[in-house]
Amino acid sequence: MANTKEPLLDEIQWKAPPLAMSMGGITTNTVLPYFYESPFFHATSNNATITTQATHNPALFYLIQTREAFEGRLRTMQGLEFMVAHDPSENGTKIENSGVWVIRKQNRRKRPGAEDEITPISSYYVVGENIYMASSLGNILGARLLTMVSSLSKVIETAAALPSFTPALGHTYLPPAPKTGTSAMNTQMSQTSKESTPMPGTQESASTKPSSQTLLDQDLQSTQLIQSSLNLSLRYGSEYMDENLLVGEPGSFIITKSREVPQPASQPKTKPNLAPTRSSTPQIKTDIPEPKGKSGMGTEKSPITPITKEKKARRKSRPATSVTTPK
Repeated sequence: MANTKEPLLDEIQWKAPPLAMSMGGITTNTVLPYFYESPFFHATSNNATITTQATHNPALFYLIQTREAFEGRLRTMQGLEFMVAHDPSENGTKIENSGVWVIRKQNRRKRPGAEDEITPISSYYVVGENIYMASSLGNILGARLLTMVSSLSKVIETAAALPSFTPALGHTYLPPAPKTGTSAMNTQMSQTSKESTPMPGTQESASTKPSSQTLLDQDLQSTQLIQSSLNLSLRYGSEYMDENLLVGEPGSFIITKSREVPQPASQPKTKPNLAPTRSSTPQIKTDIPEPKGKSGMGTEKSPITPITKEKKARRKSRPATSVTTPK
């Protein structure tokens, strides 16, 4: 036969509506007798002893008539007892109250010449007709620590799969963000154009046509691209790049010299004349200076012309030597 494990007392709720109705409701004088019927009550306590004695001894019957007389007799005894720690009706004087009673289980130890030593063991709540047992501090801390450890273990399992290493990005803990803007749109449009291109010699099928959702996405991306381009133009339209660039490192920049001098925009650019031009005819000098020398001596030299210069500058060719062949 299998052993049935009873639930823990701090995990159960007990109530007995017919018993509460027979007692005339939960009041300051009936809250303890109603609690005696619950599984939280111990038959070895001083409360059970006084109740048994008052039931069988008419001289002690007054002890169970009011809560004040009953608890007054409990304070004269030593041992385990159940006392009302909080009375919402303030001993029956307050009609409208919260209806929450607190009963404390405690151990009383008598000390001669001093006050009694009371050790609290547990507390119970009576809310209307329901009775609950308050959890101990150790159980609360244990449950909270268990919740924290469970959450931490889930976080560690999730974080263990995040680190990744790539040569381009190195060690990262989050996946790379998807491409946005012009590059993503160009990539998608290129992929769409490749997929929609029919093979040679085949007809384009209906499946290769872009769907309405694809066209809608392309229109949305085009609108976003136009908007971003307009914003960039409005923001940086009046800025130009400096002709003399800065080179070097921060703290030691050097201004480079511009290689080309910009021409003013007002001067029109001259087109090169591509028409063929005739070479000018060389002029021949006819005035020949008189030869220097003694007057009346020698004969008159012939005038030197460009043709004669060419004849003088021409080198005489040597006669070709005959090659003798052996007989």
